[in-house]
Amino acid sequence: MKRMVSHRWRPVAALILLAVIWGYNWVVMKKSLTYMGPFDFNAFRMLLGGILLILIMGWRGMPVRPKAVPLTILLGLTQTAAGTGLILWALVGGGAGKTSILVYTMPFWILIFAWPVLSEKIRGANWIPVAVSFAGMFLLLEPWSLKSTLFSEILAVIAGMFWAVGAIVIKVMHKRPDFDFVSTTAWQFVYGSLPLVAVALLVPQQPVQWSRYLILALLYNTVLVCSFAFLLWTYIMRRLPAGVAGMGTLAVPVIGVSASLIELGERPDPLETAGMLLILLALSILTVLRLRDRRRNAASRENASGFFRGKGNPLHCRPKK
Repeated sequence: MKRMVSHRWRPVAALILLAVIWGYNWVVMKKSLTYMGPFDFNAFRMLLGGILLILIMGWRGMPVRPKAVPLTILLGLTQTAAGTGLILWALVGGGAGKTSILVYTMPFWILIFAWPVLSEKIRGANWIPVAVSFAGMFLLLEPWSLKSTLFSEILAVIAGMFWAVGAIVIKVMHKRPDFDFVSTTAWQFVYGSLPLVAVALLVPQQPVQWSRYLILALLYNTVLVCSFAFLLWTYIMRRLPAGVAGMGTLAVPVIGVSASLIELGERPDPLETAGMLLILLALSILTVLRLRDRRRNAASRENASGFFRGKGNPLHCRPKK
């Protein structure tokens, strides 16, 4: 009995650990920029993270050869190069907590971009979280004030857009029979890090100040954020319903905001606080709606399956006695 309970709670523990790793990293990235330029730091962590994942795949006997190369390159350019590159650039002048919230508008951009690309229209109640999130984003950006951090905040929003484009690419790739999340992640890191390395070499940045904190931050990002966390995510997705996993990732921006408040002393003003709360509320509503839709779809499939097996099917003829 104890063993059964332990197995049941392992995926939940993995989800909590994942949220902590990704959530606290917003503070780690922000503090690392004191010692290293944003483009140098990002190129280091993404390239080393991809190489480490490929080595882990080889060690576990997984096929290392890349699959769906054109789509994986597109994913690397959108999520790894543009997405993470803009996040680090945004952190130069923006707060860690606020940046994490703005980047996490990604699910709402997915809804909008999936309309023309995948013909998935936004219907009914799904408009509610979209409207609430954009209201929150408007309060966070405060475009009427022309504040000094506006450029960084816009970069964070655009980073969320690129992450959304990458998520749609993954949706397309997921339909392929040979799709493998770990392999795709590893190679997207490698492909996406190549333009990041080029930018790091071409754009003048502050000299690297090697310190104990910087080395630990690079190890944290390479080993935990870019490698271990993605292995955790594949384990979680196999053991928990997608809706539950989605609810768990809501903790990431919450941890990011909380850690930046405690460790960096970032205190948002009332409008910014209201904007953050609205975006978190919108994420919660969207997750609940997705859970509801999945349950309805599952019930519909079960009813259809029962119908064609003869349960409730008037065309089903029972053998005569």
